[in-house]
Amino acid sequence: MDYTTGSMRKAIFMLAVPMILEMCMESVFAVVDIFFVGKLGANATATVGLTESVLTLVYSVAIGISMAATAMVARRVGEKNHEAASEAGVQSLLLAISISVIISIIGLFFASDILRLMGATSGIIEEGATYTRITLTANIVIMLLFLINGIFRGAGNAAIAMRSLWLANICNIILCPICIHYFGLTGAAMATTTGRSIGVCYQLYYLFKGKGIIKITIKHFVPAWEVLKSLTSIASTATLQFLIGSASWVFLARMIASFGSEAMAGYTISIRLIIFFLMPAWGMSNAAATLVGQNLGAKQPERAEASVWKTAKYNAIFMGTVSLLFIIAAPFFVALMNDTPAVVKTGSLALRVISCGYLFYGVGMVMINAFNGAGDSKTPSWINFFWFWVFQIPLAYLLANTFQIGELGIFLAIVIAETGIAITGMILFKKGKWKEVAI
Repeated sequence: MDYTTGSMRKAIFMLAVPMILEMCMESVFAVVDIFFVGKLGANATATVGLTESVLTLVYSVAIGISMAATAMVARRVGEKNHEAASEAGVQSLLLAISISVIISIIGLFFASDILRLMGATSGIIEEGATYTRITLTANIVIMLLFLINGIFRGAGNAAIAMRSLWLANICNIILCPICIHYFGLTGAAMATTTGRSIGVCYQLYYLFKGKGIIKITIKHFVPAWEVLKSLTSIASTATLQFLIGSASWVFLARMIASFGSEAMAGYTISIRLIIFFLMPAWGMSNAAATLVGQNLGAKQPERAEASVWKTAKYNAIFMGTVSLLFIIAAPFFVALMNDTPAVVKTGSLALRVISCGYLFYGVGMVMINAFNGAGDSKTPSWINFFWFWVFQIPLAYLLANTFQIGELGIFLAIVIAETGIAITGMILFKKGKWKEVAI
């Protein structure tokens, strides 16, 4: 389908539905793992939470490179230059693999030190170091899963991206209880890594099959320095953008860990549930990124802008509905994962408070991804830097410790900062400087 002409509503629908389903499957990874791991006790659950906090740094790199790939592939597709789109996709693969090797080495040798740095107790380190080691060492499957889907999304082929996540999740759901039964917490890492690996194999098959817009040949694997330079420029600021946000979550997790393993377990469960419903909204915002990239390539900036506002409206409606669900039934959802009273108390509080800002999260995601789709990853980076580092972390510490309202202060800081990001994003998007970015 040509997303630069015809009905805008149909274009959003055709892109957003498979992208939403794709992100639903990504969030299922988190919920399935925590559902089974939660039965192993607070230490196991806390290990997953602390590892996930560190893993968000890996996600940031993966998302940053995938956003660069989506922006460049979408722009070339909009220009009807499919050869250049294929070249951009392969160059992004080379970039991701080289970074992944470095992360794997760090994870292999320093897993215990990473958990210790995150504030883990000796019991958590003893029980969970292998889980952390496997997860970080096998980060390449996370990288490729995000990146290749970004290539497909940029080309407008969101259905393949969706199917790869469905396949990976089905394998994870089957393997998770089996592996945990035989190998405990380590089995959860084995199952998730295997599931993601199968999904990546499926992606690679279609990527190299050459039946769609992206047609890969051997010559594309020769480093194209100008393309790599452009990709690195976009990816570095996009990665920084997500690293800023992810690193702030690491600091928040470190603050929560000081309140004990039950508090950390409750926070972990609530964040997994929140992410479960944020991912579909992220899928909707990915549709905005593709529409912006392709329409700018086709020299239609006004259509690009109109598609973003329409997507933001749909996302706000969805997120507002989810917010009501969590405010009403938070204890029920947390207890499904772990019914320890202290865990349910913290998890329910986190779920109710953080979900109060869901409507703003949905709009903010669309604005941020619209900038990224245009190749302007610098603006979201500055937005995130101010609201997460200058504002959120100091406010969280102030409320939790100085004013002594504990975990509630941290949860309130999250809501306020995310709301600020949404409002700032809307103001800067209306100024329209993103329309002038050349990639």
